[in-house]
Amino acid sequence: MSEHARHADRVRLELPERIITERLVLRRPRMSDAQSVFEEYARDPEMTRYAAWRPLETVQQAEEFLEQRVLPGRLTGEEFNWALTHEDSDALIGMIACRPDAHKIELGYVLGRGYWNRGYATEAAHAVVLCLFSYSHVYRVWATCDIDNLASVRVLEKIGMTREGTLRRWVVRPNISPEPRDAFLFAKVR
Repeated sequence: MSEHARHADRVRLELPERIITERLVLRRPRMSDAQSVFEEYARDPEMTRYAAWRPLETVQQAEEFLEQRVLPGRLTGEEFNWALTHEDSDALIGMIACRPDAHKIELGYVLGRGYWNRGYATEAAHAVVLCLFSYSHVYRVWATCDIDNLASVRVLEKIGMTREGTLRRWVVRPNISPEPRDAFLFAKVR
């Protein structure tokens, strides 16, 4: 392994707790967001259609999700999440996350159905990608999406990612099928 590769493995990201865009404030999630997580997207079968998890049934499940996965991720450096909020309101409308792995970082996002087709996912994802590439050791930001999720395909293309290929039988989408489904692999590199 080269010295550069060993150094990249040791680098810990210190990502900002807030990112401000033209219309959005991306802020650190908190436990008080559980109700909004549940109401805005996590219980919605249409929104979770392409998710790798089933819609939540209770606010308590949203609380557990925040407590066990979202909030600890920043402390461990394994996953960084931001709540998407409007610039004039602190109410959560979706979430965006990234998962670092040395020089490459995976990106993922969800957005409440009432906010689709307004450019919010594109705006948030673009801001996060710009932030990630401000770190000299980050060379690749990547994401996957179900081959039928055309809205996500458009978002990833709009933020400058290139479709690199199709990952066959990549992930189970339990709201569609119990069998693993194909996914597109997108990436932006420097």
